[in-house]
Amino acid sequence: MKKSGELNGFLDRGATFRGELEFEDTMRIDGKFHGKIRSKNELIVGESAHIEGEVHVGRIAISGTVVGKITADQRVEIHRNGKVYSDVDTPALIIEEGAIFQGNCVMGDKKGAAGSVASVTNIAVKA
Repeated sequence: MKKSGELNGFLDRGATFRGELEFEDTMRIDGKFHGKIRSKNELIVGESAHIEGEVHVGRIAISGTVVGKITADQRVEIHRNGKVYSDVDTPALIIEEGAIFQGNCVMGDKKGAAGSVASVTNIAVKA
């Protein structure tokens, strides 16, 4: 029996995928992806990953590179090796020391008011 949140997809280092990806549970990408990604659950972006395109997921944890637009219904985590050159729309943004984030961030409750808009440019936190 499969547990909820269990890893059910993997794009390994050295692999390249172009197109649209939809998944249930949790997906991990360590290779290159160009296109659209959609899920209500979690996407893990490994250190060797490079994603270009549009991402709309429940949660995303980034240790690699993401270029494009990220929408996360629950949260975005950018880990210390993560590089995000993207506009982000999420109610919760976590950026670890050493991560890079360049783009705009819109945070707020989608059910409530318009939310607050934070414009962020060239943030590079170094240890």
